[in-house]
Amino acid sequence: MEQIDLATPTISADIASRLRALIHAGDLGPGDRLPPERELARQMGVGRVSVREALRTLQANGYVEVRRGATGGAFVTQLDRPYRDWLTNMRSSEREINDILDLRVGLETQAARLAAGRRTDEHLTAMAEAIEAMSSSDSRVTFRNTDARFHGALAQAACNQRLEAAVASARGEMFSPLDSLAFTEVVESSRAAHSAIYEAVRDRDAEEAARAMVAHLEQTREELQQLIFGDVEGSDTP
Repeated sequence: MEQIDLATPTISADIASRLRALIHAGDLGPGDRLPPERELARQMGVGRVSVREALRTLQANGYVEVRRGATGGAFVTQLDRPYRDWLTNMRSSEREINDILDLRVGLETQAARLAAGRRTDEHLTAMAEAIEAMSSSDSRVTFRNTDARFHGALAQAACNQRLEAAVASARGEMFSPLDSLAFTEVVESSRAAHSAIYEAVRDRDAEEAARAMVAHLEQTREELQQLIFGDVEGSDTP
């Protein structure tokens, strides 16, 4: 009889995966300093040994660099190597990026629909502030951060913790490789899309919020398809 593999990820592997997802989604960007080991252990409810091993894994894979001294710690790298690895993985299976976007469409469309009925003024403020910050983005790092802030605020406005966690997980499957797209065009198209979603949520128009989210993510799909498959020779450098 075939043996079933019931192996589960180690604690350190799970921590590394969670931190990697934050980096992929843009919640943590190049140059950001991770909390100290003690604080990470407290936040995640694990031991410092597990955190230390997770950081070693991230360092070995090019996600963080460890600096010594009074101002040292674990810092997110420029992500050149992880980004190249992500592109290679996406190019190995043409279905992969579409599967991720299909999942995001399903999850975030429902989040937008629910947010229109459940949002509070505080949720609207958080979304509006993210849009305003995106409008004045002066670097790809700040753009990634404001993009993550908007999608996170919208997911929170759905008032469903399981859905919010699922949205964060799906976004973590991507690398948010917007650094390689034409910066000015991406900022403008994303700001306009976020504004359309925000206005529908503000007006409590659930179906319009859902339509606006679908349009946004389908535009993202088109941009990523071009990035990943449109110019294989010229798109490896973030």
